[in-house]
Amino acid sequence: MTQPLRIALAGAGAFGQKHLDALKLIDGVQVTSVIGRELDKTREVASKYGIGHVATDLAATLKRDDVDAVILCTPTQMHASQAIACLQAGKHVQVEIPLCDKLSDGQAVVDLQKKTGLVAMVGHTRRFNPSHQYVHRKIAAGEFHIQQMDVQTYFFRRTNMNALGQPRSWTDHLLWHHAAHTVDLFQYQTGSRVVKANAIQGPIHPALGIAMDMSIQLQAGNGAICTLSLSFNNDGPLGTFFRYIGDTATFIARYDDLFNGKDEKIDVSKVDVSMNGIELQDREFVAAIREKREPNASVAKVLPCYEVLHQLEQQLQ
Repeated sequence: MTQPLRIALAGAGAFGQKHLDALKLIDGVQVTSVIGRELDKTREVASKYGIGHVATDLAATLKRDDVDAVILCTPTQMHASQAIACLQAGKHVQVEIPLCDKLSDGQAVVDLQKKTGLVAMVGHTRRFNPSHQYVHRKIAAGEFHIQQMDVQTYFFRRTNMNALGQPRSWTDHLLWHHAAHTVDLFQYQTGSRVVKANAIQGPIHPALGIAMDMSIQLQAGNGAICTLSLSFNNDGPLGTFFRYIGDTATFIARYDDLFNGKDEKIDVSKVDVSMNGIELQDREFVAAIREKREPNASVAKVLPCYEVLHQLEQQLQ
């Protein structure tokens, strides 16, 4: 506890900088290296956050002795292989969602984590948002049981741009990335594995090569159901909005904020030490390393989500 935990961040784009903002708020943490595809842009980020080392190659940073752990905010297609590289180098790793876009790759990460005993977790932020934590505690106390989750994941993304309006080097995906948040959260909140899963998708975009619209239905073993609508075509409010319909209440979660079924705001400011889900996610990563324990959203705990996504992908094909 007296030594700082030294973290490297790979992927200095829009989401990587959210992690850098969060890490500044956690005691005993030092970001010692930042890795990015474009050296000049990465240097700008390093300068902004006072980070001493910059690289364009993760392998170079993994050889450094001033790195204990790595946070990966890189393109989806790199996540599993880079997580494996971190574990092989003896570094704890947090990989942003999704863990993989191919189930066998995710399983390989889980298998290696078990061999190394290092902390490996995935950025399933919904487990940490105060809004969803509030609902989770109601469920754990036996005060609320989910009958249905109705979820909308909507973006306006007809070109390959990131949240900062910059061109992306990779293509986002409704199933393997955005649906992963809800599939994992549904199983986490119900405490029950998905036993039925169905999906349909709209036309494939001629340039991006992905479906721009998707509809998913899930049923958990305890009977609860989930209806998920996803779109990159929505010209309106952006993000993911969760409606929990239960036996005693209705809750609407919009990121860290929570409302009742009448859209009256619920105070969740005392649920955790912060109202920022990314910060709470990073705090769990740091705490798990220091306490030598399995984190919430460990690679093993979230793998069932990717098993469902794999099943849905096979259906769609």
